[in-house]
Amino acid sequence: MRRGGGQQPLASPFLVLEDQLAESGKSGPMFKRSASALLFIALFAAVVPPGVADPLPAYPDTRKSDQQDEYHGTRIADPYRWLEDDNAPETAAWVEAQNKVTFGYLDAIPYRQQLKDRLLKLNDYPRYSQPFHRGNRYFFAKNNGLQKQAVWYVQQGLDGEPKVLVDPNTLSADGTTALSFLVPNRDGSRVALGLSQGGSDWKTIQVMDVESTRMLEDKIEWAKVTDAAWFGDGFFYSRYDAPTDAHALSAKNENHKVYYHKVGTPQAQDQLTYQDAANPLRFHMASTDDQERFLFVDISDRGKGKEGNAVFFRDLTAPNSSLQPLIGEVGDDTYHVVDVDGGQFYVQTNHGAPRGRVMRVDPAHPEFSHWTEVVPESKDVLDHTSMAGHKLFCHYLKDVATRVQVFSRDGKFENDVPLPGLGTAGGFGGYPDDRTVFYTFSSWNYPATIFKYDLATRESTVFRQPETAFNPKDYVVEQTFFQSKDGTRVPMFMVHRQGLKKDGNNPTLLYGYGGFNINLSPAFSSSLPALLDQGFLYCVANLRGGGEYGEEWHRGGMLEKKQHVFDDFIAAAEMLIKEGYTRPEKLAIQGGSNGGLLVGAVMNQRPDLFRVGLPAVGVMDMLRFHQFTIGWNWKPEYGSSEDPKDFKNLLGYSPLHNIKAGVRYPSVLITTADHDDRVVPAHSFKYAAAMQAQVKRENPVLIRIDTRSGHGASNLIKGIELQADIYAFLMHNLGVTPKF
Repeated sequence: MRRGGGQQPLASPFLVLEDQLAESGKSGPMFKRSASALLFIALFAAVVPPGVADPLPAYPDTRKSDQQDEYHGTRIADPYRWLEDDNAPETAAWVEAQNKVTFGYLDAIPYRQQLKDRLLKLNDYPRYSQPFHRGNRYFFAKNNGLQKQAVWYVQQGLDGEPKVLVDPNTLSADGTTALSFLVPNRDGSRVALGLSQGGSDWKTIQVMDVESTRMLEDKIEWAKVTDAAWFGDGFFYSRYDAPTDAHALSAKNENHKVYYHKVGTPQAQDQLTYQDAANPLRFHMASTDDQERFLFVDISDRGKGKEGNAVFFRDLTAPNSSLQPLIGEVGDDTYHVVDVDGGQFYVQTNHGAPRGRVMRVDPAHPEFSHWTEVVPESKDVLDHTSMAGHKLFCHYLKDVATRVQVFSRDGKFENDVPLPGLGTAGGFGGYPDDRTVFYTFSSWNYPATIFKYDLATRESTVFRQPETAFNPKDYVVEQTFFQSKDGTRVPMFMVHRQGLKKDGNNPTLLYGYGGFNINLSPAFSSSLPALLDQGFLYCVANLRGGGEYGEEWHRGGMLEKKQHVFDDFIAAAEMLIKEGYTRPEKLAIQGGSNGGLLVGAVMNQRPDLFRVGLPAVGVMDMLRFHQFTIGWNWKPEYGSSEDPKDFKNLLGYSPLHNIKAGVRYPSVLITTADHDDRVVPAHSFKYAAAMQAQVKRENPVLIRIDTRSGHGASNLIKGIELQADIYAFLMHNLGVTPKF
């Protein structure tokens, strides 16, 4: 329901095909977003060598222990378990030694600095977030070009003079304090700020007076999987108890609680609003409607393998009211309260409609039997819904591209919103009395542009368009379809410069994700031309496990069907080779997080098919992922080694446990960061150690471990440095000498 704030859209300029929301716990209905909502976090890319005759680096010695674990009668060795201790001096020494080897290798690539300079130039242009308002105050973020963090501004009306509200660049010496959300109160006089340090998912919430831009004394610690839901002179938020030891970045997170904080009081006096001690592995996320009449608490139980959620609500205006169920039990169906209009709840759900529909609920009669269907299920997937001006804006996916339809609040179809082409549109949120709304459109060859939409005339006009050196006419965007191993038709986008020849010689980067119901939608990356201009073909495969074709597509790539995701990715590579676009010696694969798992699993299954593998912040130990931070949140997607059936399935593809000893693997650059408390770096540490010890020493296996960064780069410059190193490794190992 929140109209603005949330992700910081300008922290990094890179294309993000990432699962940040899914893995932070926000994969439930209250926070459903497509990957296009995360356009500016990081493009993890790289590729391999067609026979580069470099001397291979000498890897650091990694101690092996005799650690073994028994799973359902099967003993599994875990010799690098000690690398899970993120505070141990031995782990720190190992990280330092690995980085010394990796950066020594990268330093020897002659054009590494030129690539960084090229990326700096490509990203040096002003870019904005969509504006949103409270009363007559409008809020937006802007990065002038190469600022480490985007700066937030406020102005009176759309024509007012902007003034700096919050500049995160001033909050830390190295620019790694990021603003993860900014939420104004009802009249826009105060904002709640979610601040994260060094890329961590932990948030400190502070309050600022908007008129004076003075930070108040309020300080909320250990918040996570939350934003701020204002009510009166305070707000609801969710947090965990303070960690009791030094492992704040790796310890398992349990007992998520909702509190109410009154501005001007210490956190110790915050009122506990909701907890469920009997179910410690649940998320509880609070939101309020525009009029601050209703409190909603969204509850997910992914720790028990439940894919859906429950929703409770409370009428805050009724004396002595308490939370009551809208959906009282957590199951596998999802329910997202879109908005409250005319005292009625509008809910998007896949209950009885795998591709999604919108229903209306009278809070006086919240039983499902009294719900009324407003917008029925369509042949296309209802990705998400927003409301403004008493209109419903339904965002559909048609073969992965956005289609927006407008309905009255009673469900009468009114019009389509014409978009510039095949791409991704997001926004259209507002308030009941709004007459204009904003949205952003982007595609592979269309820089993210903000449009203003007039509800009366139904016309869109450009509000802000970036001025880049990018010329769309120089590039081609194609969508193709290929058959997977079992005959399933899978879509894929291909992006390249004009004049590409199908002669089998094109250096090719194939990206995939395939999980958590996340859509890999068309989205512009200001860094991508650095590859395309060197003759690269860039491909994004829309694998099963994502949400591109609804819940059935998602379920086709999860749990015991996870192998379908790997089969889809392999089939995409085979199609590119068969059709003459590239060959194995010129083909690289890339993915981050769940996509890092994908790259690791596919390299184990088909090491002959690729020359470079680029697994970033990957989930590599499928037997122990649930032991760290909020890893238990991924059980609905993967299953758990605690279950005998799941254990057998997980062991069959776990990247760490399926490395083939003595086999020639592609060149591999593993990337992670010390403050990644979502997919803890121990996954990558253990995987790198195992690969260096076992695979045939013909191609390098390196790990780059960033500092003061998390699941994504913690600021723009760190992102550019990471990208330059990945591109340098990719080109060097593919035998591509860039021309600048």
